[in-house]
Amino acid sequence: MAVITLTSDWGLKDHYAGVVKGAILRHLPDATIVDISHQVPAFDLNQAAFIIRNFYGSFPSGSIHIIAINSEAAIETPHTLVRHKDQYFIAADNGIFSLLFDENPEQIIEIDVIQDSDYFTFPTRDVFVKVACHIAAGKPLSELGHPKEHVLQKMAFQPVIQGDLIKGKVIYIDNYENVYVNITEKLFLSATKGKKFAITFRSPSYRITTISKSYKDVNQGEMLALFSTSGYIEIAIREGKASSLLGLKPDQLVTVELS
Repeated sequence: MAVITLTSDWGLKDHYAGVVKGAILRHLPDATIVDISHQVPAFDLNQAAFIIRNFYGSFPSGSIHIIAINSEAAIETPHTLVRHKDQYFIAADNGIFSLLFDENPEQIIEIDVIQDSDYFTFPTRDVFVKVACHIAAGKPLSELGHPKEHVLQKMAFQPVIQGDLIKGKVIYIDNYENVYVNITEKLFLSATKGKKFAITFRSPSYRITTISKSYKDVNQGEMLALFSTSGYIEIAIREGKASSLLGLKPDQLVTVELS
């Protein structure tokens, strides 16, 4: 039984997700279709990559992941199939794959299939679904196109250590308005090594000097920092909306001061 996930920036108002699901089920009536998110900000590859990086490892081997973010093909951004860690990813090669994986994927195929429509504005339905069904049927991947050596590189901002400072930035805000910073637990622990620290942002008055284990380590309405299940520093307010109340948005600077 095929497992196919959908991640898109379509939103929930329109018919796009329904059309794609219908196209899949027409060919694979027993398919398990999983909606990951259809509320990625329009064309935002970084937000999409954060979501996908944090879910695909939980899926069974052979799962097929359709990524419908800025998915029209061009010479520079062809439709591409990637196999990595026994999972399949279908998207336009617009930089999304380089944001998803820390190493070059195990197999890359530039897709060359005849689509089912004369329209070129809905490749998720007209191309990606055909590719997903081909994979689910166990047919050779070589029939889908020709191999590529590399995917298009899009560099994500990396945290920087400068003396007694770690400089990072906000990379994601979840539905609770918890704020994720691109400083990983591994980097934080290796840099602090038991030193005192202060996580600061926006102004000197916003300072967090401890890492909590859970949201309930502080009183209701107080801010805190912890290591999220994604492995990054998370800034939150217990039972509150950290992004709005603290004025934190994607790409804003967050620093860790060591002393």
